[in-house]
Amino acid sequence: MTAILRLGLAVIVFCLSLLAVFHPPTYNGWKASIGVTELGHFLAMIAVLTWLPGWRRTAAGKVAAVLGFFAFMLALSPIIRALAVATGLPDRLTAAFGASQPRSLPGATPRARPFSIGGLVRKPSSPEVRMTTIPFVVRDGKPLELDFYKRDREMAPAPLVVMIYGGSWRSGVKEDLPALNSYLASRGYAVAAVSYRFAPAHPFPAATDDVNAAIDYLKANATRFGIDSTRIVLIGRSAGGQLALLSAYTKNDSSIKGAVAFYPPTDQKWGWDNPTNQRVYDSFRTLREFMNGEPAAVPDAYRNSSPLNFVGPTTVPTLLIHGSLDPLVSVRQSARLDSALTAARRPHLFIKMPWATHGCDYVFTGPCGQISTYAIERFLAGVVK
Repeated sequence: MTAILRLGLAVIVFCLSLLAVFHPPTYNGWKASIGVTELGHFLAMIAVLTWLPGWRRTAAGKVAAVLGFFAFMLALSPIIRALAVATGLPDRLTAAFGASQPRSLPGATPRARPFSIGGLVRKPSSPEVRMTTIPFVVRDGKPLELDFYKRDREMAPAPLVVMIYGGSWRSGVKEDLPALNSYLASRGYAVAAVSYRFAPAHPFPAATDDVNAAIDYLKANATRFGIDSTRIVLIGRSAGGQLALLSAYTKNDSSIKGAVAFYPPTDQKWGWDNPTNQRVYDSFRTLREFMNGEPAAVPDAYRNSSPLNFVGPTTVPTLLIHGSLDPLVSVRQSARLDSALTAARRPHLFIKMPWATHGCDYVFTGPCGQISTYAIERFLAGVVK
């Protein structure tokens, strides 16, 4: 019975560990892959249980030990690959955005290294910041709100970071992933996590209009909130990444100094022509609802919602973060924008994470969370100095 239980555990752990190197086959598999790729060290610890004394006594025990060994190695592979990405990252950031010193306040120093093993189980120090919910515009008789994070001790006007959540343009909350908001606010930035209207009731360009309205509101109330309205950076995830890039590239606002996009859809027509695995995510439905139609019916919407189409000689500095195992938004979306920015000779950096999936930064202390936080700190320091 012990051998059978050991074998069962080994099979489960081994199957899960495969998500560290292969695209997930289903939507629930994608959710599991976030844990496997960003918390693989815990899965590796479970795999070690298959080597407990007695595994040599039965054939089932021996098979379990072999499966456990491979599961152990696969589960730790994201850490090995993260170390490889982290090795050259400081030099790449300096080459892209110039040498800079990240902001540091008492009790809140910047990350010293892009990635560390100890950081997997130890959160960085982030003193408490004040968070206030503020309505910024009324749409259809209802207020849209933003969550404003700022450290009380910061007296001088602070550079502003506008944070935009994802959710396929049809869901999501401004409270999503607050760890980075608090982290940046504790280091002297003002952070505004903004909300926006959803498709299909409010298709493109409603969400972009709302993001722009939030920026305008914050600038108009800069003195009240202690914001430096001349230094603004937009950060977005997934659909929020598209919104961040599009506003940064098209708003024609000189106060916007840069944009950061996690796994963003940058070209909607290309996304339609290169759909996702429908067992994981229905990209046809998502685009149809967001654009209020298919490309043949509303070509202008697909063109005008694609940040890739607005890259030019004045495009703001851009930081792209994307995982190679992303089953929801292909990593080629970021790669194609990277190529366009290179051709336009605009400052940018594309951090491609071979182990990572969509939503990899949900684990703030994971490999993706550590590396992205390090990169964002130095990006911000470089573009708002």
